[in-house]
Amino acid sequence: MSRPAIIVENLSKKFRIGTSGGPGYHRLSEMLTGLPRYAYNQFFPRRSFEPTALAAGPTENSLTNGSPSSESSTSLSPDACNLIPSPDFWALKDVSFEVQPGEVVGIIGRNGAGKSTLLKILSRITEPTSGRFGVRGRVASLLEVGTGFHPELTGRENIYVSGVTLGMTRAEIKKRFDEIVDFSGVEKFLDTPVKHYSSGMQVRLGFAVAAHLESEILIVDEVLAVGDGDFQKKCLGRMRSLRTQGRTVLIVSHQMQVVSSLCSRVLVLTSGALQYDGAAIEGVNHYRGSASAGQSHVFDSRLMNKRIGDHVAELHRAWLSNSAGEQSGVFDLSESITIEMDYSIHQDVDKVAFPNFHVFDESGEYVFCTAASSTQLGPFRQRRGHYHASCVIPPHLLNAGTFTVGVALTSLNPGLSVSFFERDALQFQVTEDFDATLDNQRHGYASRVPGPIRPDLDWRIDRCETVSSE
Repeated sequence: MSRPAIIVENLSKKFRIGTSGGPGYHRLSEMLTGLPRYAYNQFFPRRSFEPTALAAGPTENSLTNGSPSSESSTSLSPDACNLIPSPDFWALKDVSFEVQPGEVVGIIGRNGAGKSTLLKILSRITEPTSGRFGVRGRVASLLEVGTGFHPELTGRENIYVSGVTLGMTRAEIKKRFDEIVDFSGVEKFLDTPVKHYSSGMQVRLGFAVAAHLESEILIVDEVLAVGDGDFQKKCLGRMRSLRTQGRTVLIVSHQMQVVSSLCSRVLVLTSGALQYDGAAIEGVNHYRGSASAGQSHVFDSRLMNKRIGDHVAELHRAWLSNSAGEQSGVFDLSESITIEMDYSIHQDVDKVAFPNFHVFDESGEYVFCTAASSTQLGPFRQRRGHYHASCVIPPHLLNAGTFTVGVALTSLNPGLSVSFFERDALQFQVTEDFDATLDNQRHGYASRVPGPIRPDLDWRIDRCETVSSE
């Protein structure tokens, strides 16, 4: 068995919320309110304390120890000791795993789960508080838009700057220069300063440089979401080709379709801890299940103790119900689904205020968006008051799976404005009775039917006596 490309053992990273020393400047009000504490500390000084020391920078092909070192621990200055230490926040807690050469591993989790912190440690941008890690081979990292770019330099100049930052030699950059430019698609603006580039252009150029570095390990944070669809496809194709070349890829993404199609393995982080390490499809399902915990088929703003909306309109409540009028979060393929909401319009609008619902699939992609028409709104399109809106998703439209519903109200008053949009207000599941569909509709096919929708369309089958030659 080959030696691992990446080894992580009990890796932890602690941050201190706030700064122990405070800013280097103060407002007059802060100085005045701090005088009593300053006077108290002059008569009753507190003992100094020692912060946790960080590890030295890692070296290639070796495990980096992040445990505290007594030699690098220092006492704080008397001024710093006058401040009460802030609470500690553990971005990572005892994370351990190995990555074999040639693996494409996805790292997923909610915002703040520790994904980017882990990549920064592996990229040697930040140091661990404890634990150790090792990487075998050269690492190329793309952790943010325009890594290593200087805004005043042109795209051409920044290719060299970014390439050197990522560890390429000038000869390597010159050899791959044309490939990088062609891949990025910014040839027309190559001699324009990158400060005039859009974020999409910057990420295309940055990824192009990182993807053409002859490194054994490529680390990519959630930057592909900035690019357009065609460029994302090009990036995914490039990473697949790197996998066939035996390169190792770590990728952080909130796009579950990307993770499922590209990665052979997934790590799921929750509050800094590794919750799952295994096959990609099962990992994505595990994450979806944990991410949807707490979501419901009923949304009530009163229970949240906050007002949702603006001076034009306000959302009170939203829910899902079946054909019998009962609130529910589980529906069969053959059932209709009713989306309902109560809201208020606080003032008359010049043109129209219309409710709209947005349905997303398990990967967060749009399935459809629906809004009330002018005819359906009738005389209530402009007037203030309390309203109830509902629409029905017909049976045999959605496929089996988990869906979320965003509820919104948009007004033309006269410009377009959104009074509220709760993107993941509701969640429901569509189930399937296999005994009813396996023979009649599936014809014995037992695997998942692809796609978020599965309409029951009218088919017509005719037998032709002869086959046309055209």
